[in-house]
Amino acid sequence: MNAEINKTIVVTGGTKGIGKAIIEAFMEEGFSVCTCSRNMEELDELKSTLELKYPGQIVNVMKADLSDKSACIAFGSFVHTVFNKIDVLVNNTGFFTPGQLLDEADGALEVMINTNLYSAYHISRFLLPSMVDAKTGHLFNLCSIASITPYKNGGSYSISKYAMFGMTKVLREEMKEHNVRVTAILPGATLTSSWEGVNLPGSRFMKPSDVGQAVFSCWKLSDHTVVEELLLRPQLGDI
Repeated sequence: MNAEINKTIVVTGGTKGIGKAIIEAFMEEGFSVCTCSRNMEELDELKSTLELKYPGQIVNVMKADLSDKSACIAFGSFVHTVFNKIDVLVNNTGFFTPGQLLDEADGALEVMINTNLYSAYHISRFLLPSMVDAKTGHLFNLCSIASITPYKNGGSYSISKYAMFGMTKVLREEMKEHNVRVTAILPGATLTSSWEGVNLPGSRFMKPSDVGQAVFSCWKLSDHTVVEELLLRPQLGDI
């Protein structure tokens, strides 16, 4: 463990996949964590497992469905009760349902905009002011290859991720003068629950841990430098 014991990270949707991998990458370096998800059992398991693995470090958890604005505000308030200062904020909460615009289920756009975009919007508006006041901090928004490349059956998911990428660019401009770094992470196919049932070998996908380490590497740079956009793809290309 390095000497980052007093550092803190907030990760939305942190119980599995990329969110969990990011949490572990930062806990390896001594960070304390605050995270949320819709499943309390998974949160309890995450907390007990990681606090056992990293003695002396704390994983603060709260059940919250961030597709709802009031839950975003409640989680933001919870963060402020457990952390006096936020060093890293990762907007990771996301939801994917395949489909094309003309045949996807009614309401698909609203669900994915609420979950993939509005959650990050509300959480950022609630928590970034503390970074602005401290004149330090790093915001990561988990975008996607689908933020820059439309693909068949991407539908409303791609719309929401294009919007997420655009919002990240806006925040990058707004946060420059406050010494708050803003990074868009754009991962390609990563072996998470979103790909369950797909008949492809695991070797065809990126590892969540690779994304987690990439995020940490972006944070580790000096305050003189920011990675504005980080594009990650499987070695053999998109799926």
